[in-house]
Amino acid sequence: MTYNADKLPKKNLLSMQIDLKKFEKASDSEKAQHETMRESTTFFRDGMRKLRKNPLAVASLIVLVCLVLTIVIVPMFYPYSYEQMITVNGKRDKTAKNLAPFEYSKNELKAMEEGQEIFPHIFGTDELCRDYFIRVLYGARVSLVVGLFASLIVLVIGLLYGSISGYFGGKVDMVMMRIVDIIYSLPDTLMVILLSVVLNQILGTSLQGTALAKIGTNMISLFVVFGVLYWVGMARLVRGQILSIKTNEYVLAARAMGARPGRIIRRHILPNCMSVIFISVALQIPSAIFTESFLSFIGLGVQAPMPSLGSLANAARGGMQSYPYKMVFPAIIICLIVLSFNLLGDGLRDAFDPKLRR
Repeated sequence: MTYNADKLPKKNLLSMQIDLKKFEKASDSEKAQHETMRESTTFFRDGMRKLRKNPLAVASLIVLVCLVLTIVIVPMFYPYSYEQMITVNGKRDKTAKNLAPFEYSKNELKAMEEGQEIFPHIFGTDELCRDYFIRVLYGARVSLVVGLFASLIVLVIGLLYGSISGYFGGKVDMVMMRIVDIIYSLPDTLMVILLSVVLNQILGTSLQGTALAKIGTNMISLFVVFGVLYWVGMARLVRGQILSIKTNEYVLAARAMGARPGRIIRRHILPNCMSVIFISVALQIPSAIFTESFLSFIGLGVQAPMPSLGSLANAARGGMQSYPYKMVFPAIIICLIVLSFNLLGDGLRDAFDPKLRR
């Protein structure tokens, strides 16, 4: 703080024993700064301003945006599809098997000598003469869709369950939390296997000819498992937030005015804990993607020929010594997605968590 020493009486200076050498006159800019009020802001605006100052979070967001644009736009113009086998002059090219990146088969080289334009295989081809680059893109698309959809299921179920348990408390909270403890004890991998077998028998014939047939019963069972098992962490988080918020004065005032519990939760409690919930969802997405990749790696993922990053890595495991690039490309994409979401989640936590603010 600066003081204008000329305006202070000498008696006050002597009585307070102030050393005038330690003070200097306030400049015009400093006086104007005290007179001008700080620009008003909101919680979201302030959090986004802090997020933009985090270079790792911004870089992760750029990587995710570029990856999403690539897997959405490139397949529209790419000359191959994920299930199409390489053909030359209308015939299947059997020499295009296990090509290295940017390598052409014998028939493609002959066609190029005849003047035909052949698009290069950026990541090479697989053992069934299919372009590997488009399969990796579709695998990344499947993994991202699974991660986002599974996180949405976790958010909806956990939000509703945790809100009811935390707001009503008492016996309702005790019974609901005991159910959560029971669900925590269920092994998720075993549940996926069991549900895959059951749903395959129940839905195997009814799904034929539909869009869900491409996804397969394994992926449907994976979504069911996320809806049955993985919401318990979100429910506990929401319950803890509501237990700490529902005793505030504005909640008591709304209750005294006759507001219904649903309105109190929707209008007064949830908006004050949304930052923590969104951070948890951002960190839940890479966990769901990693779970899907792991299940696809052991054969419980998407139905063939639909690719997934985990299934591609599993298929490349047999030829790691001869064709190591087949394992490298899906592994790099998985690492980029998971690492980007983790760094973005950490950045959101640092920016929006009130406990971490200075």
